[in-house]
Amino acid sequence: MSAELQRMRWWHIDEVLPLEHDLFEDDTWTARTYWSELGQLDTRHYLVAVDDGVVLGYAGLCDYPDEAFVQTIAVARSTQGKGLGALLLQALLDEATRRGQRRIVLEVRADNANAIALYERFGFRRSAVRRGYYQPSDADALVMMRT
Repeated sequence: MSAELQRMRWWHIDEVLPLEHDLFEDDTWTARTYWSELGQLDTRHYLVAVDDGVVLGYAGLCDYPDEAFVQTIAVARSTQGKGLGALLLQALLDEATRRGQRRIVLEVRADNANAIALYERFGFRRSAVRRGYYQPSDADALVMMRT
């Protein structure tokens, strides 16, 4: 895979939204949410993975005072299993380290075994469950932490 990671910009939102809807169904972020996230330059770091001008994945990190939080990671279904999720996650971890963060937290749907396996490979451990967290699907979220 020869995808290039780039900082997400406003013009990527139109390509990100169809992936968001395909991958997360009812639990999707809106264009407005992305606009808001991209506007918070001091505390947010969003990336897109682009191959031949097409966005194949994206990821985002929030930098809180005492921890970093993985906001989202998504990879197009046609590209899953080829290492792009790991590439995006590593880039977020590198950014958290660059910002001096030692603890990184994320939430993942409890039924997303592939994502959970990826996070565990990178040293994340399960720390809590948030029942009915994802709405409107009412799916549970698994909270995972890496220190």
